[in-house]
Amino acid sequence: MTFIARYTIIIGMERKKQIDISLKVLTGASLAVALMLTFTVSDYYIFNRISEFGFFFCLSQWVKKAGLLLLPLAVYYGKKSCADIAKCVLPPFVILSCCIFGGFFDITKPALTPQQEIYNLINLFIPKAANITMFFLHNALTLAVCALLFARDYKIAPRSFLYLAPAMLLTVPLNIFENFFDISEIPQNSFLRFKNFSVWHFAALAALVGVTVGAYYFLRGKNEKNKDSFLGAIAIALLIQYHSKDSMLLGDGYNVYDTITAVVPLFICNIGVYIASVSVFAKNKILYAISFFVHAAGAVSVFVYFGRDDMSNFGIFCSYSFLYFCITHVGLFVLSVMPTALGRYKFKYRDCLIPLGYYFGVIIIAAVSSALVTSAAETWHTPSGVYLDTPVLPNYAFTQLNPFPFTVPPVWTITVWNYDLNCIYLLGLYAVYVAIFFAFNGFYYAFLAVRKKILAKKTAQI
Repeated sequence: MTFIARYTIIIGMERKKQIDISLKVLTGASLAVALMLTFTVSDYYIFNRISEFGFFFCLSQWVKKAGLLLLPLAVYYGKKSCADIAKCVLPPFVILSCCIFGGFFDITKPALTPQQEIYNLINLFIPKAANITMFFLHNALTLAVCALLFARDYKIAPRSFLYLAPAMLLTVPLNIFENFFDISEIPQNSFLRFKNFSVWHFAALAALVGVTVGAYYFLRGKNEKNKDSFLGAIAIALLIQYHSKDSMLLGDGYNVYDTITAVVPLFICNIGVYIASVSVFAKNKILYAISFFVHAAGAVSVFVYFGRDDMSNFGIFCSYSFLYFCITHVGLFVLSVMPTALGRYKFKYRDCLIPLGYYFGVIIIAAVSSALVTSAAETWHTPSGVYLDTPVLPNYAFTQLNPFPFTVPPVWTITVWNYDLNCIYLLGLYAVYVAIFFAFNGFYYAFLAVRKKILAKKTAQI
């Protein structure tokens, strides 16, 4: 090999290394800006108002949501198919969104009551100028990443585009179906509305089982690299759908929550989304244990109980709240159990100590935070001096609103600012959930024992 040939190879390798580093940095920056944009009213507000904001602008924003899945898979997991889609599909839609945004930045939430005016003062904490800046910065970063993907590899495989539809499906804005109905016109006793132990409750449980079993049989025959990328895709899609609620809270409200305080990730399953996702990204055994022992059991228990009807408002079966709840909890359960199901991690009872301590810490932090937010709400008022006349109960990790069918008397309380924490209730809450965790793991070991006997019997017959 001549000196010139060797020099050319070295220069090519160095160039590729620089491009790879730049891709990782710019993709990370793009995702960080996209996360901040979820805290703006406009981010998801448009998707159930397509006639108002225009089909092509809404479509361009949806494609950009798909880009939040495609780019990490292309850059961090080396998926060429995702890179091919991103560098061909994203640029025209990103440019289109820059040209036809219309009144996208002028969205405001009406304040028909003093209470809503107070909430708006808290919710609309990102000013219009910052929203515009982040919008165009995110577009610029996305275009830069796509350009680098072209520079790294300009060849495109046509079969890559088979993955575009799944990417769009995994990142579909869940409020888009609300273009086809007006929830206020649907009676409370309608078959379409979700109620506990109704057909829609059964459908949610069936989806939980079906998706989990389907994911297992789909992944078990894959090699480790493909398992990594598919689990990573599930985790990224879960995070995208989870953070859609940030914008929904500010624009249209989500379930029973109206303020940005509900974004604080101190609900058990909210924390689980991060723990389970990071466990997949990092392949960390401690996080695997926490996910399997705490968050898998937590997710499945919520599916069984689904919250009391008087504490929730899921709307009809295709409302944002119902779809968000089902999809995020199914994704959480799948991510929590799949590493164990695929043999990457074998849970043992001695692994319970860290998850038990972790959950106890979550209860304490959630209770104190709930008390602080509720106490602080007593100081919230409109510019004209009207204060809130109803208590704010963020209810992190069920520390304020009791999901049990009985009340717990405040025999032992601790005051945090202006709010009294019912310590007996909190200890009981911890004990009940720990019992649920152990019951879930008991079913898991029982399943393994039955499975072992069945396999042994089949082997003996052979």
